[in-house]
Amino acid sequence: MPDLTHRERTIVIIGLMTGLLLAALDQTIVSTALPTIVGEFGGIDHLSWVVTAYLLASTASMPLWGKISDLYGRKRIYQTAIVLFLIASMLCGLSQSLWQLIAFRGLQGIGGGGLMSLTFTIVGDIVPPRERGRYTGYLTGTFALASVLGPLIGGVLTDHFSWRWVFYVNIPIGIVALFVTGIVLRLPFHRAEHRLDFAGSGLLVLSVVALLLATVWGSVEYGWGSPVTVGLYVVSVVAAAVFVWWERRVAEPVIPLRMFNRPGFSSSVAMAFLAGAAMFGAIVYLPLFFQGVQGRQATNAGLLLLPLMLALMIASLIVGRLTTRTGRYKIFPIIGTIVAAGGLWLLSTMGPATGRVASSMWMIVLGLGVGATLSVLTIAVQNAVEMRDLGAGTASVNFFRTLGSTIGVAVFGTILTSRLDTELADRLVGVDLPAGVNADTLARSPRAIAALPEPLHSAAAGALSASITTVFAVAAVVMVGAFAISIRMRENPLRDLAALATLTPIVEPA
Repeated sequence: MPDLTHRERTIVIIGLMTGLLLAALDQTIVSTALPTIVGEFGGIDHLSWVVTAYLLASTASMPLWGKISDLYGRKRIYQTAIVLFLIASMLCGLSQSLWQLIAFRGLQGIGGGGLMSLTFTIVGDIVPPRERGRYTGYLTGTFALASVLGPLIGGVLTDHFSWRWVFYVNIPIGIVALFVTGIVLRLPFHRAEHRLDFAGSGLLVLSVVALLLATVWGSVEYGWGSPVTVGLYVVSVVAAAVFVWWERRVAEPVIPLRMFNRPGFSSSVAMAFLAGAAMFGAIVYLPLFFQGVQGRQATNAGLLLLPLMLALMIASLIVGRLTTRTGRYKIFPIIGTIVAAGGLWLLSTMGPATGRVASSMWMIVLGLGVGATLSVLTIAVQNAVEMRDLGAGTASVNFFRTLGSTIGVAVFGTILTSRLDTELADRLVGVDLPAGVNADTLARSPRAIAALPEPLHSAAAGALSASITTVFAVAAVVMVGAFAISIRMRENPLRDLAALATLTPIVEPA
C-alpha cells in the first residue's frame, strides 16, 4: 500500500473520478448528436454502430486492461488508456465519414474500457478495503452523474457548437486526469519478467464480440433464428470453451480461473451481470415511456432520469460510508436487490395517466436499490481476490456488469418489439397504420407516435405503455435472481492495513 497523505489520496481520487467521467460520458454523450451526424454523413441504417462500437470495444477490452496492469504496472497502463482515449477522441472529431467515426469510436471504446476498469483497481491499490467503501461510493456516483449529464452535454454542444465538440470536449478533461495521476499517483514497484497471454486474450475477445454481435443483431437486424445469429452464438460458445481450456494451462492467464474459487467472487460477478442488465433495461426505456406514452416534452432523456440517478448517487455514498464504518457489506446487496426489484415492479404498474410524482417516487426506489448494490460489488471482489489478481478481479466485475447491460438492453428490446406487435394488432383491429409506421418505428421514435391522429395516437400510446411496462416486469424478475444470489454470497472480513502488509506487493515497473 503506497504511503500517500490524505491530501494526496484525495487528489488522486479526483483525478480518477475525472478519468471515469470521461469513459462514462462517452457511453451516452453521443446519443443526442446522432441525428446531426446522420444529417452530415448519411448512412442511417448503420447509425447505431456509433454507440455499439464503443460498447463492444470497451466491454471486450476490460479484462485485458486489468490483467495487463497486473503484469506491467497500474500507473503506466492507466496513463496509456488515457492517451489512447484522447487520441481516439480527436480522431472521432476529425472523422470525414460515418465508417471512420465508427472505427474511431471502437478505438475510443478500448481506451474507455481501460479507464473504467483501472479506476476502481487503483482505488484498491491506494485504499485498504476497510476504508474503500466511501471512495467507491464517490466513483459509483460519478458514473451515475455521467449517465445524466451525457445526453444533456451532447445536446448543448451539438446545438451551439458542432457535433465534433462532443469528442473534442474530452481533450482538456483527459489532460487534467493525465496530469493529476502523473504527478501525485505513486505505487510501490519492483521489476519482474512477465508474459502476456495473447492466445487467451484473442479467444476472450472473439467470444465476447461474437456474443454481443449475436445479441445485438439478433434483436434488431437478422432475427434470433437466422443463420448469422445462431452462427455467432456457436462461435462464442466454442471460443469460450477453448478459452477456459487454455486458461487452465497457461502460466499467466488473462482471467485467472483461480479467482472463481475464492469465496465471494463468483456471486459478486453474477450479481453484477444481472443487476447491470436490469438497471440498463430501465434506464434505456424510461425516457421512451415518458415521451412516447405520456407525450412529455424533454430536451434530453437524461433529465427525465434525474430522480433515479440522484437516488443512486445518494445510496452509493451512504452505503460506502456504512461499509467503511462497520466493515460489513453483504447486507447491502441483499437489501439493495430486493428494493431494486420492488422499484422495477412499481414501474411496471405505470400507465399513460401515471403522474410525474408517482413515477419519480418509483424511480427513486429503483435508484436506491441499484446504488446500494453496485457500490458494494467492487469492494467484495477486491476483498476476495489475492493482491496479484487485484487488476483482473476488479476488471472482471466491471466486465460482467457491462456485458449484462449490453445483453440486457438487446434482449429487452426484443421483448418490447414483440409485445408491441401483439398489442398493436389487438388494439388496431381493422385499422391500418400509416405507410412507414410499424412496431419498430414506434419503439424507436416518440415523434412517430405523437404524429399519429386520434384514435390511432391513443391506441399506439397504450400499446407502447403495455410493452414497456412488460420490460420493467421482466427486469424485476431478473433483479430477484440477483437477490437470490446475494443471500448465498460469502462475506469475507474487510482487510485493514495490517492485513495488507502481509500480502504480495503490487508489481509496478520502474
